[in-house]
Amino acid sequence: MDMRILKLNLFAVIALLLANISFAQTQKVNVDALDCFSILVGKDASDEGCVYFAHNEDDGGQQVLNYYQVPRIEHEDGEVVTFKNGGTIPQAKVTYSYTWLQLPGMTVSDGFVNENGVVVGSDGCPSREDKPELTDGGVGYWIRRIIAERARTAKEGVKIAGQLVDQFGYDSSGRTYVVADANEGWMMSIVNGKHWVAQRVPDDAVAVLPNYYTIENVNLADTVNFLGSPDIIEYAIKRGWYDPVKDGEFNFAKAYTNKGSINHPGNYKRIWRGIEMISGEKYKMEGPFPFSFKPKQKVSRELLMSVLRDHYVGTELDKTDGYKLGAPYGKNGPTICANSTQFSFVAQLRDWMPTEVGTVVWLTTFRPDLQAYVPWYACNAKVPQIFGYGDHNSAYEYHYNPPKSIFETSDDLAYWSFVALAQMVDKDYYNEAPKVKKVWSDYQQMLFDNQQSIENKALKAFKKDPSAAQKILTNYSNKQVMKVFKEVKKMTKNAEKAKKEKGEQMGHCLNPELAK
Repeated sequence: MDMRILKLNLFAVIALLLANISFAQTQKVNVDALDCFSILVGKDASDEGCVYFAHNEDDGGQQVLNYYQVPRIEHEDGEVVTFKNGGTIPQAKVTYSYTWLQLPGMTVSDGFVNENGVVVGSDGCPSREDKPELTDGGVGYWIRRIIAERARTAKEGVKIAGQLVDQFGYDSSGRTYVVADANEGWMMSIVNGKHWVAQRVPDDAVAVLPNYYTIENVNLADTVNFLGSPDIIEYAIKRGWYDPVKDGEFNFAKAYTNKGSINHPGNYKRIWRGIEMISGEKYKMEGPFPFSFKPKQKVSRELLMSVLRDHYVGTELDKTDGYKLGAPYGKNGPTICANSTQFSFVAQLRDWMPTEVGTVVWLTTFRPDLQAYVPWYACNAKVPQIFGYGDHNSAYEYHYNPPKSIFETSDDLAYWSFVALAQMVDKDYYNEAPKVKKVWSDYQQMLFDNQQSIENKALKAFKKDPSAAQKILTNYSNKQVMKVFKEVKKMTKNAEKAKKEKGEQMGHCLNPELAK
């Protein structure tokens, strides 16, 4: 064989192998990063004139969800906060109280709402950064918790997070934090290392976030709507990710996003579905999609909940024939409501009432398709013990290294009952899901109908004694979440009983000896 041909063939094989390795690595990054889904609604785009923040928290593998209520704490002089990787900052004199939705062992998954009505969650967004600058190992998990402990507004929360990234650098590939309050909502996209940018969602618009950066054009001179690293453009030019002559106007997402992530079907299908459901407009499934858009009609809680529960049924992506062929998980690919959704919420943030009453987070334990959204108020004083493993103090201690026992199915933690119900329904989704959904639909409507009455009662009490209003709302939320928990237990028990009876009846038919 001609040596030139041999060399060419050898080069071709090597190139092919390298391409396959690169593709596999990109695919792995993207598959692992398909976690979470968020929607931000500006107050002029909503039906009530409030800000809405809707979120599904998706995390695969063995998980468990704890609810904690952390009190306001006054700290001693000289106290410090020590991050996971060893970096430290001075502790604040006072840290605000907050509700903490904790997934033990996870560094990128918890949700928070604090006493000031600041709500924070996040979606993983892989970046293309491969030379991150980190100080003291960087910072990750603590970003959201520091926001909860210190922020009085969403914008202040973004600035606090930005200062942490500037000082330490972000220790993971990339992420977009969603931070909202009763006045506005922000998307804050952080890159591995010390680069970030944040954009305010317009009051008359809606923004949908999958697992890639959606911020495009950036104007840091407009500090009302943008914040970020001052060298965000210069650094992209330096790394060869942006060429002003060839590329035209700077686009953050195009410059900094991991390309495999933005092109992954699990990402573009979910954002496509979310935007079409809210906008009423038709988009090409592969995009491009806008950072924000005008909704077809004023956005309601009910619409947001329906989006968070969506499995693509009724679209060209549905492979279940309307659930006739079984549960959608696996068959329909990564859906908005996923088998790995650990909790889901719609935060209703209203600025015309005291924060204690006006900030309510409608929350589900585990997947929202088979649950009711229960109201939790910003002033909640406590959480029923069965919804949390230990207390918030022990949760701090074991968060990074939780005991194995916490992941064992137990009647002592409510989470497992919600999981059991979903697993039971999934075995015959077509027949069982409608029964469960009917129960929750009726109950959900009752909660909506009762909201104004309970809030009026709390507002009346608030004028005389805020603590009395806190007690009213805490007792109400706890009563409702316990009702849901007991109903879940009841439905699962009844289903198991019916299955057993059905099995016995079939046994009698198949084995005459058992009928004697």
